[in-house]
Amino acid sequence: MSLSKTAKDVIRWPLRTLGYDVVKLPRAEPSAVEREDHRWLNSLDIRTVLDIGANTGQFAKLIRGKLPEAMIYSFEPLAGLYRELLSETAGMPRFQAFNYALGEERTEVEMHRNAYSPSSSILQMTNLHWEAFPFTATDAAVEKVQVRRLDDVAEEVVLEDAVLIKIDVQGYELFVLRGGPETVKRARALIVETSFTKLYEGQPLFDDIYKTLKKSGFDYGGNWDQLTDPRDGRILQTDAIFLRC
Repeated sequence: MSLSKTAKDVIRWPLRTLGYDVVKLPRAEPSAVEREDHRWLNSLDIRTVLDIGANTGQFAKLIRGKLPEAMIYSFEPLAGLYRELLSETAGMPRFQAFNYALGEERTEVEMHRNAYSPSSSILQMTNLHWEAFPFTATDAAVEKVQVRRLDDVAEEVVLEDAVLIKIDVQGYELFVLRGGPETVKRARALIVETSFTKLYEGQPLFDDIYKTLKKSGFDYGGNWDQLTDPRDGRILQTDAIFLRC
């Protein structure tokens, strides 16, 4: 529930349903520690970004500002969100969107479309998820979506090295990696949503992602962002950075 789902989004969504919003008040210039500092990306010479789990384009717009020359391919399987993604990115240069999920094999599955769209997943939500975030407690519907393998898709587009792969698919991340081993070999960095406790049924956890990417030649390089349980502050999930060794 991160990257495209910031802490502010988590607070804002239930307030908006009641007719309120979060207003940013003027503040002093933030310290260097507080600023989002992603200058390390510039040293990687990223030419292609794979935005897997695009939602409505939050990451695509963020990364476009940081990597203005990179080609961005975004993947969003839910039809309504895909339409919003196209609207939000209309006119964005060097951008293409695809209306399907990525996974271990080519198939069709039922996806749980949550009323809070960033929590939508192919996997069923656990009790811990909705207990920590009650506004995600009810699925809005189940929607059939197409699933393709990342390696198959990579053969159909122009994938210029070096590649940045971002995967934010609510517990389905390892299945995406299993469907794209050759594409991962071309990556210089990955940003992968990883959980430390199961927020979705059957989801692999941080150790599973770490071991898989370590075998593929990547080192854990810290966190882009993280999600905490609002009840006690424990870290539930992080957008982990993995860098080519």
